[in-house]
Amino acid sequence: MIYADNAATTRLDIDALHAMLPWLQEEFGNPSQPYSFAQAPRKVISDSRELIASCIGANADEIYFTSGGTESDNWAILGTLDNAKAHIITSKIEHHAILNTCKYLEDCGANITYLDVDSTGIVLPKMLLNQISHKTNLVSIMFANNEIGTIEPISELASIAHENHSIFHTDAVQAVGHVPINVNSLNVDLLSASAHKFNGPKGIGFLYIRRGIKIKPIVHGGKQERRMRAGTENVAAIVGMATALKKNCDNLFAISQNLRTIKDIFLNTLERNKVDFICNGDPLGIPGNTSISVRGISGETLLHRLDLKKIAISTGSACDSGSTQISHVIKAIGVPNEYAEGTVRISFGSNNTIDDAIKIAEAIVDVLRKRN
Repeated sequence: MIYADNAATTRLDIDALHAMLPWLQEEFGNPSQPYSFAQAPRKVISDSRELIASCIGANADEIYFTSGGTESDNWAILGTLDNAKAHIITSKIEHHAILNTCKYLEDCGANITYLDVDSTGIVLPKMLLNQISHKTNLVSIMFANNEIGTIEPISELASIAHENHSIFHTDAVQAVGHVPINVNSLNVDLLSASAHKFNGPKGIGFLYIRRGIKIKPIVHGGKQERRMRAGTENVAAIVGMATALKKNCDNLFAISQNLRTIKDIFLNTLERNKVDFICNGDPLGIPGNTSISVRGISGETLLHRLDLKKIAISTGSACDSGSTQISHVIKAIGVPNEYAEGTVRISFGSNNTIDDAIKIAEAIVDVLRKRN
């Protein structure tokens, strides 16, 4: 099988797996207990927090562990609002962890502004300037889009938010571990991440909360995470996340260069075979994330025909896979209808090769020829 849906999830890194195993068996103690058997799990959580913080330019006490990107996004939005009539600004191409949370708040009486994007999926700073005011409580703009890979001008957007005394959050689930990130140079207040997007285990993530930002817990119970997020810590998963993130960050440049080469060869192979398609998003987006819209065929058909050839791609976000409609992202960037229905996402990862790229492109060509 050729797996090319790394934006949905990635293979667990072997070093991360090995780092996790002792904390599942020999060192299984609950880190919240006072006895000596709990000291090792408690220390490794602290060490992992330090390691993760160092990868994004944060302080260790600004990292809070969660169950993943969705919880981190929900916490960033729900935890920062002090009244039901709050004003939130977000974009039309956010992940549903943001959009559905905003919809919930809208139903509760909040005022939500959804910003348009340009044809490559970028939220232009002037769009935010036109909508923000001193009454805006929170601005939440994703770092990189999960369907088309476009990277947003986060530092500029954050500066506009701060000039208007608003908190700025970015959903960086698709970016952490794939592009350089420093929370201080970005000037963000809150940042969400999920381990399984950068070769860590599923079910673990973190929320960066800048010192001084007022945020309420949304998971209540015990005193874990400095009384901010209740629940016994998933020690093994935390260790796996830290190990995977550090490894990805240490090899960021080499991996990025390789993925850009693989993506170029994939697109060149399609063009050489005269496939009628549009490449969506910004060419300088997340390395390896490749969204194309092919004329004359549905994305669902392409997905299933390639699946029969043992090639795994997607039509968009895994969180929206039950829908056969054109995604909100593709609509927002204005892809023409004759192409939009044929949208698929091929997201290459560190385990993919140039040979994979050529085989996927040739499989698409074969499906189109047989259809005609």
